[in-house]
Amino acid sequence: MISDALTWLRAQRPEMERALDTLVRCSSHTADKTGVDRAGAALRELVPLDCEVRPSARFGDHLFFHHRRGAGDGGAVLVGHVDTVFPREAFSGMRIEGDVARGPGVLDMKGGLVVIAFALQAMRRAGLLDGLALSLAVVSDEEVGSPDSAAQLAAMAKGAGCALVFEAGRRHDAIVTRRKGTGSLRVEAHGRAAHAGLAHAQGANAIWSLARFIDGAQQLTDYDRGLTVNVGRIEGGIGRNTVPDRASLDGDFRYVTRADGEALLERLRALASQSAVAHTSLAVEAAIARAPLERTEASAQLFEAYARCQREAGLGDGEAALQGGGSDASTTAGAGVPSIDGLGPRGDGFHTLGEHAELTSFVPKAEALVRFLCGLRGAAVLPG
Repeated sequence: MISDALTWLRAQRPEMERALDTLVRCSSHTADKTGVDRAGAALRELVPLDCEVRPSARFGDHLFFHHRRGAGDGGAVLVGHVDTVFPREAFSGMRIEGDVARGPGVLDMKGGLVVIAFALQAMRRAGLLDGLALSLAVVSDEEVGSPDSAAQLAAMAKGAGCALVFEAGRRHDAIVTRRKGTGSLRVEAHGRAAHAGLAHAQGANAIWSLARFIDGAQQLTDYDRGLTVNVGRIEGGIGRNTVPDRASLDGDFRYVTRADGEALLERLRALASQSAVAHTSLAVEAAIARAPLERTEASAQLFEAYARCQREAGLGDGEAALQGGGSDASTTAGAGVPSIDGLGPRGDGFHTLGEHAELTSFVPKAEALVRFLCGLRGAAVLPG
């Protein structure tokens, strides 16, 4: 009975806090494979499903948990990541202040992993996993765009009935149905070096060419359409009295639809030939990093179903505004699976030293997941 699962779950806040503390104290910056794998091992102790560990040479191991589900046979896919943006020396450990937990990953997204784990434990104890096709993917490279895991996640998700992503919960428990796509940009400018005083006319200034490109690229930003271009890093030259023969930049671009992303790519590439001054050249490397999460009829129906479960768990049931940051929800959506996101605990400050999670939201968020999954298997979901 679902009532047995919910009764057990509603008494688990202290255990959820302890589990969160264990995960957060396993420092798991994306670049720290040892730390990520330690956190992954701790998570495996919490999740009551069979786990397939997929080693990665570059990142921490990716974890794929399965229950009565193979690729393409329907069911639900739950998605999370165990890596964080914080090196150990920058931010480590967890502390609780009243109903707030602070620490690296408490919100993004070890809190979401705890929500998933305890919802599944509650269902296992009540015998509610029987007859449910379910997979859980926990990757180790999400914070750098999932370059290693995206193809594996897409293959696992393909054919599923829905994908639920437990990134940080938004204010008022609003569910994320749309995210911008992301892209990466690198430009290298090549010119001709010369002494700035004795032979200025013989030089070809690579920085000048790059500056012209930057001006044109930044002007491609169109807030009304949700398009942004950001040049975040530049370097070049060897000193003030030498005409520089090399310069480079690294940038980021965001967009709302796949079509806009492809069009923006073409405009950035074309800008290179238009910006180069005489005797210089610009080499552009621009690529889509994550496709956008676009709202579809199927994902809107999924949102409505999950919002109803949140409402029954005492949570908010609204829909979030378009999000600028990317997530693995774009990968599952790109595999043709209706996907929603932001289902983890409430909080704020993710990717900052002020990251915190509201502990009062953990049990209700887990309850919403239990209610939704029981609905998939046809169990009667009792109110209150």
